[in-house]
Amino acid sequence: MNFIETRGNDGSRPASVSFSHAILNPMASFGGLYVPEKLPALGEAFLQQHIDSDYKTLARAVLEAFEPDIDSDTLDRALARYDDFDDPAQPVPVVRVSDELFVSELYHGPTRAFKDMALQPFGVVLSTLAQARGENYLILAATSGDTGPATLETFKNQANVKVACLYPDGGTSDVQRLQMVTEDAPNLKVIGIHGAFDDAQTALKALLSSDAFHARLAGKHTRLSAANSVNFGRIIFQQIYHIHSYLELVRQGAITIGDKVYLNVPSGNFGNALGGYYAMKMGLPVEKILISSNSNNVLTDWIHTGRYQLRDRKVLTTSSPAMDILKSSNVERILFDLFGAQRTRELMASLDTEGGYQLSGEELARLQAVFAADFASDEEVETAIRETFEQRGYLMDPHTATCLKAHASCRDKALPDIVYSTAEWTKFSPTIAHALTGESDAHDIDALRSISETAKLSIPSMIAELFDRPIAQSTVIDKRDIEKEVLSFI
Repeated sequence: MNFIETRGNDGSRPASVSFSHAILNPMASFGGLYVPEKLPALGEAFLQQHIDSDYKTLARAVLEAFEPDIDSDTLDRALARYDDFDDPAQPVPVVRVSDELFVSELYHGPTRAFKDMALQPFGVVLSTLAQARGENYLILAATSGDTGPATLETFKNQANVKVACLYPDGGTSDVQRLQMVTEDAPNLKVIGIHGAFDDAQTALKALLSSDAFHARLAGKHTRLSAANSVNFGRIIFQQIYHIHSYLELVRQGAITIGDKVYLNVPSGNFGNALGGYYAMKMGLPVEKILISSNSNNVLTDWIHTGRYQLRDRKVLTTSSPAMDILKSSNVERILFDLFGAQRTRELMASLDTEGGYQLSGEELARLQAVFAADFASDEEVETAIRETFEQRGYLMDPHTATCLKAHASCRDKALPDIVYSTAEWTKFSPTIAHALTGESDAHDIDALRSISETAKLSIPSMIAELFDRPIAQSTVIDKRDIEKEVLSFI
């Protein structure tokens, strides 16, 4: 399967490229992104065929449907990374919380967040390609808290690959920060910046699109790629767990194949939701995709009104920091699929130069045929955490808790709702401890112990050990100095 460009072709690049080209060179013409030329059809017959498949078997079947130019051995080694999850036989448990509410737990990997689902196998694929080609790659990552640890984990000590990871200083949880700054592999560089995630992501996309930066790297015999979800190598793995979660509901007797469900996604950069959208387009029976946000509710406004507006908005600091994002990269791929390359280029140009855009009434109707949205305040998030634990005995992190609002407000049919839990409770313990016991100003380690005692849950060893590991990465800089710092690292 070949890949084409969301903003059209500028004449200097191939009109379509292979999967391996798209993941090694993720930025396309006019600053756009790569998308599949067409999606495979995976209808009810495919679902029936895989009703008894384990996760890796299903994943391989989905990947092979895309016909990637990746050899079978590389796919096997990539999918073998799921063997390092809590339960290799079931890396993504789906838990029934109530009659119509199911939680797909995507956080059972080594860094306790959903980014492991895509980045663990993706790292194997990219580093294998680099080694096979005899090329050296710099992998850029910008993180609001979870992409960074997962990227560093998958690429550490990998041959032919170096990673520069940008994070907003003060904009992650303590555990997320420690997962990054205690990494000491020589091929990793962690860079805190004074600013928000949007600043880090803007810098990343600027460097990916900069001919001058590419030339400087070439002078150091290095090529450039990215681990953020601007890279379709991330997205291709994020479609699989939506299909798996649907099949889990079938196995649990909640639905039969062909019944529709809601997918309820806590959304920041929109990659997780995009994976669900592509799964729906490929044939997964989905009624609608519910987009759950925190008080940075630009996506809610967009889906309600068709207006994507960044002017006069600043990123708000919330209890769900991985969603403290205003400029969601993967919205562009939705625009392309709904409206085509020319309109996407117009809308993205308006966003870049004017700070926003407005969809037409007809365009908004097409968007709303697929998506519904709501957002939850920090107070609503804490209430959802507390009440779900007290009434159902289920503990969720603040990002997952945003979905409870959309579960109540956005469903217009009595259909099962699959909520995607993107992080374990250990990643945001002060917020959860406050929700459960009212304690305030607790350090992460104290909050972890409090929750462990209250909820009778063990703290996973990979989290508990963080607090005794030495800090190996202490760089914090102004965002204007990012390029200089990265080149110094190379």
